[in-house]
Amino acid sequence: MKRIAVTGYKPFELGIFKEGEPALQYIKAELRKRLTSLAEEGLEWVLISGQLGAEIWTAEVVFELQEEYPALKLAVITPFYQQEERWNEQNKELYKGVLAKADFVESVSHRPYESPAQFKQKNRFFIEKTEGLLVLYDPEHEGSPKYMIREAETYADYPIMYITMDDLRAQVEAKDPFFK
Repeated sequence: MKRIAVTGYKPFELGIFKEGEPALQYIKAELRKRLTSLAEEGLEWVLISGQLGAEIWTAEVVFELQEEYPALKLAVITPFYQQEERWNEQNKELYKGVLAKADFVESVSHRPYESPAQFKQKNRFFIEKTEGLLVLYDPEHEGSPKYMIREAETYADYPIMYITMDDLRAQVEAKDPFFK
């Protein structure tokens, strides 16, 4: 795979409300593990839409991995202009930092938010432009990523790679001395 889309839960869907949450180290460790494996197989581009949560965390991991895999690039392709308009200042700063370091930034729709159809259009665009989807999502705990997954499932031979709660539990057990 040369290009993958990455999405997943938003922070509030995981009960994460600040950057220093301990759970983030395990989420990022699993993202790092998956992206490293894909980079070793020739992954060149990671596409995100810049949503808070799994996508921003993915960007942070990609930036770290670029030191070891300089050919790895990050594209932030938003569904519409000014998606961050209603975010708080802290989230806007985090988002601006990601945009500043990204290798490519664009919007699917060159208009501000108008309707949910813009999200559907973004999902379709991502699936048509990539060769697989990596998603932080557990089908037993429904959340916002379900729309991207449903769109991906309509495409034949489009791989969907899940990071589930079991994967995160394994990260905790591997890193936490209590479990050793």
